[in-house]
Amino acid sequence: MEGDRLSSAESLLRNGDITVREFVRSVAQSSLYQSLFFHSSSQYRFIELNFKHLLGRPPQGQEEISEHVQIYNEQGYETEINSYINSDEYIQNFGDNIVPYPRSIRSVVGLKNEAFNRMFSLLRGSATNDSDKRAQLISSVAANLPTPIKPLAIGNGASYGNTEKRFTIAFSTSRSPARLGKLSRQECVVNYSQMSKILQNIQKTGGKIISISEVA
Repeated sequence: MEGDRLSSAESLLRNGDITVREFVRSVAQSSLYQSLFFHSSSQYRFIELNFKHLLGRPPQGQEEISEHVQIYNEQGYETEINSYINSDEYIQNFGDNIVPYPRSIRSVVGLKNEAFNRMFSLLRGSATNDSDKRAQLISSVAANLPTPIKPLAIGNGASYGNTEKRFTIAFSTSRSPARLGKLSRQECVVNYSQMSKILQNIQKTGGKIISISEVA
């Protein structure tokens, strides 16, 4: 059924009955896209991939991640996808007839230089794909840290072994406003698989990420 739906959209595109932009919308809202990038991925990873696939760039900061988490939670999947495709940024860069492509692998007006490194972190060369379910930019986006460019993967067996690593998250919290409003610094050590949930919990309670570092 879903294959028929996508085939129908492809046929409409071929016949000029819909624009490339509407075809991209059909693909991104399909159950196939959801099964590949939504149901089996963390929320952070899903949003990373939406930025990559639909705007051709990585998220620029935690504010953008939080905005799209809120859109999905309050308005649902379809509105989350439409928020990219209906945006001024999409229209200005791709219009109705250009397939979204990686823009931030070169200098782009309005994008920070850090976007270059983050996009390479998401692309990682021809030997990799988007099947990795783990968010790639948690540390750099949440704590606003530089993104190191790692060596390209050279085969299907390439791996950075993130799932076995542990990280120290340093964060500030203002739970004691009576004490002159001072921020208190706290730390916690988490596994990679726990990081996304812990970061969201810290930010929901008004905390601010100071740093994220790998435990030696």
